[in-house]
Amino acid sequence: MSVTTRPDVLTAYRHCEQVTRSQARNFAYGIALLPADKRRALSAVYAYARRIDDIGDGDLPSGEKLAGLQAARRDIAALQAGEPAPAGDQVLFALRDAADRYALPLSAFAELIDGCEADVRSVSYPTFDELEGYCRCVAGSIGRLSLAVFGSSDPAAAAPLADALGIALQLTNILRDVTEDFGNGRVYLPADDLSRSGCRLEPGGEPPAKQAGMPEVIRFEAERARGWYAKGLQLMPLLDWRSAASAGTMAGIYARLLDKITAAPQAALAHRMSLPTREKAAVAARALAGLGRRSRSSRAGSR
Repeated sequence: MSVTTRPDVLTAYRHCEQVTRSQARNFAYGIALLPADKRRALSAVYAYARRIDDIGDGDLPSGEKLAGLQAARRDIAALQAGEPAPAGDQVLFALRDAADRYALPLSAFAELIDGCEADVRSVSYPTFDELEGYCRCVAGSIGRLSLAVFGSSDPAAAAPLADALGIALQLTNILRDVTEDFGNGRVYLPADDLSRSGCRLEPGGEPPAKQAGMPEVIRFEAERARGWYAKGLQLMPLLDWRSAASAGTMAGIYARLLDKITAAPQAALAHRMSLPTREKAAVAARALAGLGRRSRSSRAGSR
């Protein structure tokens, strides 16, 4: 595929890359490992996903948030219909170009919007099966969009694995943000898992950090997340080495964060945990070096 050279398109992509670097820092480490055209396309995907998330997580009244999400849904429907992006909207302009180049499954953005609408309505999840459905909407959808940019030697096999990796990352986010989400009136942890450990998260009720059973809940859900990582990482051999390094870096950063949360769940309930910049960079460097060796070995074996 030829590299984008149109100045107006490049300007739009540069805007998306800046949004991604500043607003999706964990993902930015992985995206940076891609070739130029893939890097730009994935930045457009994440920039628009960030726009949707910001509507759902913003400070507007619920009715205005839902109206904003409906407007985003109309924008995606227009792109699906092949319409040009609105004048002056650099993110949609870049996304239009990326969708044309990589056949993005734009319907996945509608799933993301479904999940954000659930957030606005403060939907809770009685069982893990219901939480899994939410995770597929807000994160599996991004996995599938990313896969379209990465490309795969076996798309049919790769799609559910990309979905699984997205679920793993979202479960990690949920465990990182338990207290923050509770303060915003959102509870993602399944009610039946909470009740087994003697916990209840209700508006105005006892905060998570003060409930003795919460570390047990976090460790239990972390083991679930590790199962999704194990499935999702089966995607790597189906990608070219640069795409595998990119996806592996994103997964590696979040998996390390999960380990950190599991090692000190009470601390995770007290403050939002993250990895230091040097550790994220080290994960990216190892992913690139390891998969680079795999690529060289594969080329040597084919001679």
